[in-house]
Amino acid sequence: MSREVRELVKKYRPNLSVAEYGDIFTDTTEFMKIESGDVIWIDGLHYLVIRDESERSFGIEDPKYWVKRCMVLESGDRKILKLVFHERFTLPLGDLNIECYRSPEKEARILDLVRGDMRFMQGITRRDPKGNPVRILDVVSGKRLDAHVAAIEADHKTYFYRDFPDILEKFMDSCRAINFLHENGEIHGDIRRDHLWIEHGTGLYRWIDFDYTYDFEENPFGLDLFGLGSLLIFLAGKGLYTMHILEEKGVSMDRAADIEDGDFSLLYRNRIVNLRKLFPWIPAELNNILMHFSTSSEVFYESVDEFLYDLEPCLQQVRALSQ
Repeated sequence: MSREVRELVKKYRPNLSVAEYGDIFTDTTEFMKIESGDVIWIDGLHYLVIRDESERSFGIEDPKYWVKRCMVLESGDRKILKLVFHERFTLPLGDLNIECYRSPEKEARILDLVRGDMRFMQGITRRDPKGNPVRILDVVSGKRLDAHVAAIEADHKTYFYRDFPDILEKFMDSCRAINFLHENGEIHGDIRRDHLWIEHGTGLYRWIDFDYTYDFEENPFGLDLFGLGSLLIFLAGKGLYTMHILEEKGVSMDRAADIEDGDFSLLYRNRIVNLRKLFPWIPAELNNILMHFSTSSEVFYESVDEFLYDLEPCLQQVRALSQ
């Protein structure tokens, strides 16, 4: 079918250089067969597959074969097509085991819910002839928030006084965006550092990837809250800290000597949560919020509203420190 794809490209994008022409797909069920140079036909439009998307995990590129970076031949627009992929895994949280899984239908609902709300990625869902819900997403042009923070050239004290107040304020608005989902009975499901982006040009913080969900009877919003807490810990610390990397990050080993078992994350057992022991200029009030996500905590946040209620005075406090 390469000839048909070649003719499509010639008709709609005559100046486009395509290394290899593939096939036309209407059924997206077997997404592993859909490669660069293929065309996905859906809802009357032809999407030329440029490449598979990928994520960086622990410094390694992790390809996402069910997520295709595409060009709409009829318009030239760049889109991301997320095809149906089901997976399950168990996440340990303290003494609990939480079942997590992908739900394309749940992501489709959220795309409808947040349409026009630029705190979130935008897109629509269309079904292929086999009934698969294909999510057609606008590309968020920007940079991961964690990559932005990591690239700031400053020691922690300078960063905390100069940069962190503005970052905290924008992060809190991103928390309100998650609260909007919760108020409508939805969850993000996969809140982590690489799923909050800063958009080029606007500077908006925007959430991406909503297809994970989980079963957590104790608190249906619990994992989202732990995700927000983990992200706050990263932002407050300008990175993550384990006992093995403190010295290379320039943290005094005298401070490290004070670290106790209860100072680590409940979700990620090797990560230090009690950042005030590493950076004494972090206010106690902010550090107390971080400690809600530690192994020593006996009280956990039940809602984003509670989390934000405690953060509001901390924002004023860190702003005053930056003056």
